[in-house]
Amino acid sequence: MAGRVAIVAAASKGLGRGVAEALADEGVSLVINARGEEALEAALSSLAGRGAKVVGYAGDVTSPDVPVALVERAIAEFGRLDIVVTNSGGPKARRALDLSDDEVVAAVESNLLTHVRLVRAALPHLERNGWGRICAIASFGVVQPIPDLALSNLARSGLRAWAKTAAQDLGQKNITLNLVAPGMHRTDRILSLGRVPDRLGDPGDFGKVVAFLCSEPAGFVNGATIVVDGGETLAL
Repeated sequence: MAGRVAIVAAASKGLGRGVAEALADEGVSLVINARGEEALEAALSSLAGRGAKVVGYAGDVTSPDVPVALVERAIAEFGRLDIVVTNSGGPKARRALDLSDDEVVAAVESNLLTHVRLVRAALPHLERNGWGRICAIASFGVVQPIPDLALSNLARSGLRAWAKTAAQDLGQKNITLNLVAPGMHRTDRILSLGRVPDRLGDPGDFGKVVAFLCSEPAGFVNGATIVVDGGETLAL
């Protein structure tokens, strides 16, 4: 994977950070994103220590202009783009029958439309290469709804349906699109929910799963939902 260029959204901590670290270890040049300058600078410093070429862009990836800006930064810095890892923070915990219209719309924009926008912005450059890897980070709620996380279940299930549909067209262009559905990992998001299980996944290990899906040998894995949850979900 050395010489490839990747964008990793929401990569200053948690699962996004684990992905960025795994790609950096494989020699991939990176554009990483975070909302806050301080968190972004800390991530940049850490990743640079792994020998990767890495630049950052501070901004909320859920804003419509940020996905385009990330792609522009990759092209300006590295002259190409090969790998896109879409990611965004999860919405607040809510029960299914308590949702307001505004909450549903906000969740769809953050956890579905944000991913679509970044893929749309990146696609011309992947097509120009005749090669590309796209991974969308979602949640294991797409295969087994999580109690009290109705907003996440709703929006990310829509993302799964969109990704499966888009992958059919992208596969003909030597571009893969897969969804990665993490279970409970040791991240600030999970710890904040207050229902921490005895066993938690490691974000670094999760990142290596995504890195494989972004590699050359994963070229025949397309339109898949890869669940990384330690066997927690009961769905077949």
